[in-house]
Amino acid sequence: MSGSLRTIAAAPAARRDTAVWTWPSLAIYGTIFALFVTLVLRAFTVSGPTGWAVGWAYIGYDTLLLTFTFWQTLPLRHGPSRNGPSRNVSARAKIDVNSTTYLPSLGVIIAAYNEGLVLEATIRALLVQSDPPDEIIVADDGSTDNTAAVMLATFGLAPPVTGNLSEASAMAPGLRWLRVVHGGKATALNAALALLTTEVFVTVDADTKLEPDALASMRRAFGAELDLVAATGILQPVCGKGFSARLLEAFQSYEYMRSFLFRYAWMSQNSLLLVSGAFAGYRRLAVNDVGGFDPDSLVEDYDVMNRLLRHSGDFGLGWKSAVVGGAVATTSAPATPIAFMRQRRRWFGGFLQTQYRFRAMVGDYHYGRLGLLMLPITAIESLHALYGLFAFGLLLSYLAGGHWSILVPVGGLIIAKVIADVAFQAWSVNIYRRWLNRPTGLSPMLAITSSLLEPFTFQLLRNSAAVWGWVFMLSGKGEWGVQHRHTADAD
Repeated sequence: MSGSLRTIAAAPAARRDTAVWTWPSLAIYGTIFALFVTLVLRAFTVSGPTGWAVGWAYIGYDTLLLTFTFWQTLPLRHGPSRNGPSRNVSARAKIDVNSTTYLPSLGVIIAAYNEGLVLEATIRALLVQSDPPDEIIVADDGSTDNTAAVMLATFGLAPPVTGNLSEASAMAPGLRWLRVVHGGKATALNAALALLTTEVFVTVDADTKLEPDALASMRRAFGAELDLVAATGILQPVCGKGFSARLLEAFQSYEYMRSFLFRYAWMSQNSLLLVSGAFAGYRRLAVNDVGGFDPDSLVEDYDVMNRLLRHSGDFGLGWKSAVVGGAVATTSAPATPIAFMRQRRRWFGGFLQTQYRFRAMVGDYHYGRLGLLMLPITAIESLHALYGLFAFGLLLSYLAGGHWSILVPVGGLIIAKVIADVAFQAWSVNIYRRWLNRPTGLSPMLAITSSLLEPFTFQLLRNSAAVWGWVFMLSGKGEWGVQHRHTADAD
C-alpha cells in the first residue's frame, strides 16, 4: 500500500474537523445557491417557457449525469472479464486455492440493534460462503429483543459480559458475540473494530444476506489492489409482501441498479465517495488511521469515506475506493411510503451534514478529480430535490391556470426527457446483467414502465424526503432508527 498506515485506536482526535469555508468551496456553493434563487425568481418575473427555468436546469443536470454514467459504463458491455486492469476489482471471481494471488485475511462485523428476527439468516449466509471469513463479530448494540435467545439457541453463545468478546462458537467457526451499551451503530462498529485482527474487514447489516461468492470477490478485490482501502458490494432491495411493498421494491430495485452503475462511473474517475455500509469492505489499518467510524455522524459510512479520501489526498497516499461487481447481497428495504421517507430523510440529512463537515475539500485541486469534479457535483445534489419539487409545483400551477403557451414547449421537453430515461433504463438493465455476469431478475419491460411512472410518483416521494432531510439535519436530530421487519424478511 502506498504510504504508511499507523495503527491507532479509533478516537475523536483522528477525526479532525476541517469544517471551514475556503474560497473555492464558498464560490461553488455560493454560485449554486445564487443560481437556485435566480431561477426561482424567474418564475414570478418572467412569462413564457423561460419562466420554468428551474425545471429546465433540473432536467438538464439530470441528463448530463445520465450521459456521463452511460459513457463511463460503456466498458461493461463486454462483461467483467474485459474491463481492463483498472477494473479488475469489479470482476466476478471465485477463490482459486492454487492461485499465487495475494489474499488478505478478512473479518466481518455485523452491527445489530434489536435484529433478532433476521440475524440468524444473515449469519448463516456468511457461514456458507465459498470463501468463509476468518472472523465474524456480532456487535450487539444493547439489543433488548430476542437477540440473546437466537445467539444461544442457534449458535451456542451465552451472553458475554458487556464490553467483552465471547469465546468462538462451537457451532459456527469464527463467530463471536460482543455486547456493548447502546450507543448507535458507529459506536458498535468501533468496539468490534478494536478487537478485530484481520487485514480487511467487511461491515454487514443484520438484515443483509450475502450471496455465496460475495466475500470471495471482496477478498480478491483487496488482494489485487493494495491501494484499495474501501469497497462497496452491490445491494438488491427486498421489501416483503403486499402491494405497497412490491411497488416500492420495483422502484427501489431500478434505483439501486442506477446507483451502483453511477458508482462504477465515478470509480472510473478514481472519485468514488459513496460505499454502502450495509455491505462494505475496508482495509482495517486505514480506517484506524482516520479514527474509525464517527458516532456523531448520521451516515457513518459516507463520513468515513470522506475522511479516508481526505487523508489520502493530504498525505499523497494514492488510496482508492471501488465497487465490486461480484460481491452481491440482498438487503431489507422500506415497504411503506412513510418508512421509505424516514429512511431517506436520515440518509439525506446525513449527506448534508457530511457535505458541511468536509466543505473545505470542495474545489481543492489537492484532491484531484474528487475535489474538482465529484465534490462540486455533490454540492449541486444538496439542492437538487428543491429544484425538482419547485419545478413540479410550477407545472401544477400552469395546469391550473391553463397556461398552454408554457405547457406545450415544457411538455415537449418532459416527453423528450422521459424517452431518454426509458432508453437509459433499458441500457442499464442490459449492462447491469453483463457486469454481474448473471441474471438479475430485473425485467426490461418493468424497467421501462417504472421509468415512465417514476418522475410523477417515486421521484416526488424521494425529493420530498430530501426536503425533510434538510429539516432533520438543521434540527440537529439523529439516531440509529429501528426498521420494522416483516416475517418474510427472515426467510
